[in-house]
Amino acid sequence: MLGLTHIRISGMTHVRTSPFYPQSNGKIERWHKSLKRECIRPLTPLTLEDARRLIQIYVDHYNAVRLHSAIGYVTPQDRLAGRQAQIHAARDRKLQEARSQRQLRRQQTASSRLAHSFTPITMTSPSETEAGSAGTQPC
Repeated sequence: MLGLTHIRISGMTHVRTSPFYPQSNGKIERWHKSLKRECIRPLTPLTLEDARRLIQIYVDHYNAVRLHSAIGYVTPQDRLAGRQAQIHAARDRKLQEARSQRQLRRQQTASSRLAHSFTPITMTSPSETEAGSAGTQPC
């Protein structure tokens, strides 16, 4: 029997899953996919030490910089520290400010168009137009 074994590697804890229980493998399979796609294949380490260095850099990025959609577009480090509520509140404030600025710009644009569309029109009599004065001679 395999049991649970914890091994500390690069800031992660390795836990063995139960044998013949594929449902417990989903998260690690997703991690392997991300690690391969975002770290190993694009950077192609040439030595074991190079691979360890690249993986450590990736793990640090993955936990402290990369936003994760499954936890509300925050980093795992922020989630673990309980900062997601503050981050979401700050994002909501920024979004509301951006909406207000867009609305103000739309209103300014609309009022500017409205002001330009109403140009004063002066009425002239037929004798003052070129067509009206075409047949008359100046005195």
